[in-house]
Amino acid sequence: MAKNPTRIGLISDTHGLLREEALEALRGSDLILHAGDVGKAEILESLRKLAPVVAVRGNVDTQEWARALPVTSIAEAGAIRIYMLHDVKELDLNPASAGFQIVVSGHSHQPGKTERGGVWYINPGAVRDRAGFSCR
Repeated sequence: MAKNPTRIGLISDTHGLLREEALEALRGSDLILHAGDVGKAEILESLRKLAPVVAVRGNVDTQEWARALPVTSIAEAGAIRIYMLHDVKELDLNPASAGFQIVVSGHSHQPGKTERGGVWYINPGAVRDRAGFSCR
C-alpha cells in the first residue's frame, strides 16, 4: 500500500467489466479501493497497473480466485483510517468508536457520500452501469 497516499481512487461493482473511462478516472491515484463485486481477477490486475489496490469481496465474488479477498479491510491515508466492506448494511462495528473516519462500501450501485457522527460513508456507485459511473 502507498505510504501516505494523497489521491485515493474509489471503485465498486465492476461485475467483471472495467470501462476505459474508469481506468482513465483512476489514473494518477496513489491508492485504489475496490468495494467489492469485482467479478473477474483481471479487473484487479488492471487496477494494480495503476496503483496499489485494496479490495474486498462482494456477493458476486464467489469464484475460486475471489476467496483470497477479505470481506472487510482497512486502508490508511496518513492519519485517516478507512474501513471497507461491500454492503454497508452488514457493518458490525461503530466506525467512530473503532477509530475510522471513513467507511467505503458498494453493493447498492448508487453513488453517495454522507456524514454521520463524524464518519464519512462513501459509495462510489457501480462502474458496470454507465449511468452510475462514478469513480473518483
